[in-house]
Amino acid sequence: MDELMASQTVKRRSGGRLARQQERSRPLAADVKPVRPGLIGGRYQPLAPEQVAAISDTVFQILEEIGLSQAPQSGIDYMVTAGAICGDDGRVRFPRALVEDTIATAARNLTLHAQDPEHDLLLSGARVHFGTAGAAVHVVDIDNHSYRESHLKDIYDAARIVQNMDNIHFFQRPMVARDIPDPADLDLNTLYACIKGTTKHVGTSFTEAPFMGAAIRMLHDVAGGEDKWRARPFVSNSNCFVVPPLRFATESCLVMEEAVKAGMPVLLLSAGQAGATAPASIAGAVAQAVAEVLAGLVYVNAMVPGYPAILGTWPFVSDLRTGAMTGGSGEQGLLTSACAQMIRHFDLPGGAASGMADAKMPDAQSGYEKGSTAVMAGLSGLNMVYEAAGMHASLLGFCLESLVIDNDMLGQCLRCVRGIEVTENTLGFEVMKDVCLDGPGHYLGHQQTLSLMQTEYIYPAVSDRSSPKEWEEIGKPILTDVAQKRVTEILEKYHPGHISPSLDAELRSRYRILLDEI
Repeated sequence: MDELMASQTVKRRSGGRLARQQERSRPLAADVKPVRPGLIGGRYQPLAPEQVAAISDTVFQILEEIGLSQAPQSGIDYMVTAGAICGDDGRVRFPRALVEDTIATAARNLTLHAQDPEHDLLLSGARVHFGTAGAAVHVVDIDNHSYRESHLKDIYDAARIVQNMDNIHFFQRPMVARDIPDPADLDLNTLYACIKGTTKHVGTSFTEAPFMGAAIRMLHDVAGGEDKWRARPFVSNSNCFVVPPLRFATESCLVMEEAVKAGMPVLLLSAGQAGATAPASIAGAVAQAVAEVLAGLVYVNAMVPGYPAILGTWPFVSDLRTGAMTGGSGEQGLLTSACAQMIRHFDLPGGAASGMADAKMPDAQSGYEKGSTAVMAGLSGLNMVYEAAGMHASLLGFCLESLVIDNDMLGQCLRCVRGIEVTENTLGFEVMKDVCLDGPGHYLGHQQTLSLMQTEYIYPAVSDRSSPKEWEEIGKPILTDVAQKRVTEILEKYHPGHISPSLDAELRSRYRILLDEI
């Protein structure tokens, strides 16, 4: 009899645990998800108010007294007409009043559109979005612990995986298709692979302005016409318009001008390396980066006032012992967060890089580097956190399996960004009375506990939370193996259909598309 009762107790307990597990595994409606795109950060501020003021003053001083060199003549004409001064030394300088007027009239509360409006991103205040980016030239092979060159299909596969990752909100091209040597073919096909693989907002870059015509026409075709594209541009141009320290990148500036004319939002990207192309001091690197992107903002707004632009302060960190970049360092987290705070000080849309592990494989080093820097960026209220998933080897390697692993990591980061809601309901005094005075003395079956399972807590998709005994019973799964299985499942089963076969056939007939038909 005792054995029977014990058996029934075990069954009831097991059934209860199984029911809870099934409840947690059900897809959640968007309005009850514990994390989602656009959660409001900003609770972490590495700079004190007086430090923000000091950096701000230095930024204006840099722009007014040093300025930037090597702008194309078209850019000089735009900026001088707006009020900038081109000196005999060829440097364009920006009076403080001009910069302040530009900041005051610049676009705010931007929406980055997606092919599917469900994935539109509102860049406002301290709303946070995580995504990919980069120009890795290798793909991580976790089976052989090695690297191989990245190809066009890898970009397409990465886009397909990101489409299935809830906590990766946008897809900016993360790799270079090394199997396409011609720059014009490279630009067009990179864009095609991105927009074919995901309906989320896409970011990409272009090598030269003359290569952009075909790409823009293709976007018109996909959107259903130029007017529909301009109403909802679902691709932005990631533009390294500046070569730190304080020099315009002439060819990239011409690309930027074409993007503006085409109605494509621009990411004004300054990527100095502290101790090399930016000051070694964190404060100095922040000041230079902010000055450079504000110069870009003047440039763009001189062309079209209020044009949608994101200030891309991406200063990187050097290991000063070797000069090598170290994207997973604590200093990188500080740099990114300080830049985010400065951009928020000016109340402008901003983006920066965080999550760029120095680790070569998705291992413990990768986890602590990505997790620490990504959560700092999110807590700082950075609108667009680029490089947040998949990146390794200080931007040289990209790992498809890491997209799956990092999706779990970013879920935890987003939960931290969301913070703690303190209300009469969440404090739960009446619940405590119910449990402690009239109830069983625990909260396990309480209605509040059951309801908060869905809204207060996030559960990983691939990370393991089993006990050692359960872990042994299910075959001792290793995280990278589980992620690899998920990648294989997505790539075998998920074939995007948002670009119809008929439209795809038209695109292939009009443009030199090199991605094999799937």
